[in-house]
Amino acid sequence: MSSYDALASSYDGLMADGSYRKRADWLERLFKKSAIPVHTVLDLACGTGTIACLLAERGYEVIATDGSIEMLTQAAEKAAALAGQPPLFLHQAMSRLRLHRQVDAVVSTIDSLNYLTRESAIRETFCRVHRWLKPGGQFIFDVNSPGKFRRMDGQMYMDETEDSFCVWRTFFSERTQVCTYQVDLFRLREDGAWERDFEEHRERAWSEEQLRLFLRDAGFDRVTVTGDLTMKPPAADEDRLIFRAVKNKE
Repeated sequence: MSSYDALASSYDGLMADGSYRKRADWLERLFKKSAIPVHTVLDLACGTGTIACLLAERGYEVIATDGSIEMLTQAAEKAAALAGQPPLFLHQAMSRLRLHRQVDAVVSTIDSLNYLTRESAIRETFCRVHRWLKPGGQFIFDVNSPGKFRRMDGQMYMDETEDSFCVWRTFFSERTQVCTYQVDLFRLREDGAWERDFEEHRERAWSEEQLRLFLRDAGFDRVTVTGDLTMKPPAADEDRLIFRAVKNKE
């Protein structure tokens, strides 16, 4: 079973502590620092669409892409409750991004880019983001740090709601720099029985130096790296890094 096929319907409940509203506040703060006005935003690898919907609620015109049909289905149901213009959801892999026009800003949150485990895929993604971003626009994304993945090696995590129970087992390979998540998901059925699904997720640890190089090669400049939701440089033990890169004005 591919990543998020089973987990999609339970994802929001299990991620209730994801601080999405704070993350949307942070993104909007960065939009106000943009060299160009931000009206249109691409949410790359949007998942169940929480960030996309929060930005749409604030008046931004949002395009949101994801490689999982199941996650997009959850996102579309969520967006149906919005009072204003809902995001436009597109089923696209990150490295196959193709839009009908350029946007003012591109965001990608909650370590989505770590799921690109091949250098060719992340390089191609950066090139495509650069292609569809307006000159002067910002590309803002976060990644799990290599240190976080090392600390996760051999660990087990549990999340639960009233009708779901999830167990994550994590293994990190220094050779491949890939962290593997083995996910057992138990969901309560209407008849009172529990059903079990299994998924395997893989995330690649990309160093700050690698990502700076890939961004520069794709045509970005003014790359800034901070700790999570702060303007300060990352701490030595930072779990999540935020990158901001700007496309040169032509």
